[in-house]
Amino acid sequence: MCTSDSGSRIEAIRPGAGPPAGAAPPELLAELAIANRILFHQGVVDGFGHVSVRHPQQPDHFLLARSMAPALVTPADILMFGPDGEPRDAGGRAVYLERFIHSEIYRARPDVMAVVHSHSPSVVPFSVVRGEKLRAICHMSGFVGAAAPVFEIRHVAGDTSDLLIRDRRLGAALAAVLGQDVVVLMRGHGSTVVGNRLRQAVFRAVYTEVNARLQSEALRLGEVTYLSEGEAAATSATNDAQIDRAWQLWRMRAEN
Repeated sequence: MCTSDSGSRIEAIRPGAGPPAGAAPPELLAELAIANRILFHQGVVDGFGHVSVRHPQQPDHFLLARSMAPALVTPADILMFGPDGEPRDAGGRAVYLERFIHSEIYRARPDVMAVVHSHSPSVVPFSVVRGEKLRAICHMSGFVGAAAPVFEIRHVAGDTSDLLIRDRRLGAALAAVLGQDVVVLMRGHGSTVVGNRLRQAVFRAVYTEVNARLQSEALRLGEVTYLSEGEAAATSATNDAQIDRAWQLWRMRAEN
């Protein structure tokens, strides 16, 4: 995975006040912590990448771990962030530089309840190869649709940036390219996946990586038959009813 990740560049935050994670429900904090570990065990994140969830009591806020490797996140490591990506309860702990990915998508998409940003290795090539889009290739990844959009940071930051979403302006530009889609690729960087609940976002992040791997293999064999728009919609709806089955398996593996 790319080494120029958000997690490798952190920002020190002065001590703040207030209870951890804005007094979010303990069960949600526990689920967000395990989501981090699931994404690690499924090969979506390694030492870098992050997953957030919208705060259930304050929908203009969101919950995200402090800056650390996802596999090590516990409920005590989760912080609350405000609408502009500002930490509310960091207490001197470092936060992810690319938290603006999350804040600006939540601002632009009221339907989004969870966001995963990663550099999953099979996805990155589709962000840089011209003429080959990431498309839904199997029934488990119908949510990808006809073609995942690609965010070109040069259009906003020029050609001397480090490719990271360092501020609200870049976050808003990324959210605009995502539009109403589920997956947005980030050229030379990775991808961001959204869901209407945390488990759905994790499921989609896992199968975005699976889809990219399968698509790469299929392209080596010859001409590929992709899912039609109707098939993509139907398979996505069916899988949304089965997410908990995968979640329980992934959770068991992540906890052992």
